[in-house]
Amino acid sequence: MQKKKLNILGLSVSQTQSGAYALVLAEENGDRRIPIIIGPVEAQAIAIQLEGLKPPRPLTHDLFKNLAFAFDVNVSEVIIYKLEEGIFYSELVCVMGEDEVRIDSRTSDAVALALRFKCPIYTNGDILDKAGIVMENEEEDPVEFQSRSGEPGSKNEFESYTESELNDMQNEAVSNEDYERASRIRDELNRRKK
Repeated sequence: MQKKKLNILGLSVSQTQSGAYALVLAEENGDRRIPIIIGPVEAQAIAIQLEGLKPPRPLTHDLFKNLAFAFDVNVSEVIIYKLEEGIFYSELVCVMGEDEVRIDSRTSDAVALALRFKCPIYTNGDILDKAGIVMENEEEDPVEFQSRSGEPGSKNEFESYTESELNDMQNEAVSNEDYERASRIRDELNRRKK
């Protein structure tokens, strides 16, 4: 199998399934995109890592990383190796000393771990041929993680607050593990800096 590297383009609310999100992976040095439908919990695990948010306590994927490092195990790469009946199959390539072990994983979990281990994500040409789509007139900026409601008005919900109040609200949202709200507040803070 000739490996094709994928980069995370972003997350968005799924247009096809209510309550789900689309994880969009982009072919490196190519124009094909792979949209993968994932659940809200998995989307949150990916989004908080993409956005650099630090939860007050380790989430499941952070716990996995801490456990792996404690036993000198590293995830060296993620491979999306099969697409069957609309389901993507992935594996983690783990290295411990000279030993390499491949562990079956849901693709959403594999991507969340790839972000935490800072390792590459690969697939093969067959999967890109089956699931890859070419977007016309596509903006190069990654898709922003949106609130579950996806309402356009949700960006302005923080407009009347001061920057200091927003910073306090963002810290409180992270403490309460409400990462969607924290990311919306961060977006408002970033909008004001422009």
